[in-house]
Amino acid sequence: MPTSNRLLLPARVFFVAAALIASVFFVGSQPANAAAADQSTGTVAKKLTKAQKRKKAQRLVARKARTGLAIARKQIGDPYRYGASGPSAFDCSGLVQYSFRRAGFRAIPRTSGAQAAFTKRLARKSMRPGDLMFFHSNGRVYHAAVFAGRKNGKMLMVHAPGSGRRVTVATPWTNSWFGGTLRR
Repeated sequence: MPTSNRLLLPARVFFVAAALIASVFFVGSQPANAAAADQSTGTVAKKLTKAQKRKKAQRLVARKARTGLAIARKQIGDPYRYGASGPSAFDCSGLVQYSFRRAGFRAIPRTSGAQAAFTKRLARKSMRPGDLMFFHSNGRVYHAAVFAGRKNGKMLMVHAPGSGRRVTVATPWTNSWFGGTLRR
């Protein structure tokens, strides 16, 4: 009888190993669109609908826009320099480009006019922190800023205001501006 116990141990190891291999093979061979139950946790994985995928993508882009605002805020106090796009000095559109490229918007253009054309226009009441503000005169955009929210009924923006000044948070000095968003 002692000899038969020695034979049972390798047989048990063999059957356990065979069961593991079979479970990997059969779980991995299910169709990609089938709902699969995870035996260990009892959860069911399901395919996302187009609407769910769209909402998920919108949340990701909104998070990236807020990250762009956070990066712009970190530049507060950096000096303005015409044509500069960071990391230690900025002009208005350079600040927008630097902040939003670092947040993951790789295709954002360099100049304020091109940035305005790149974004989707947005009603002021629909603006959220991380959207953009474009100042215009005589049909051309001359200044860009990052919308930072509202305080006491006033709009706030992070921007590089001009020569001899530093990146700051301010309220718009004119009503000749429109909103744009990278949230699509």
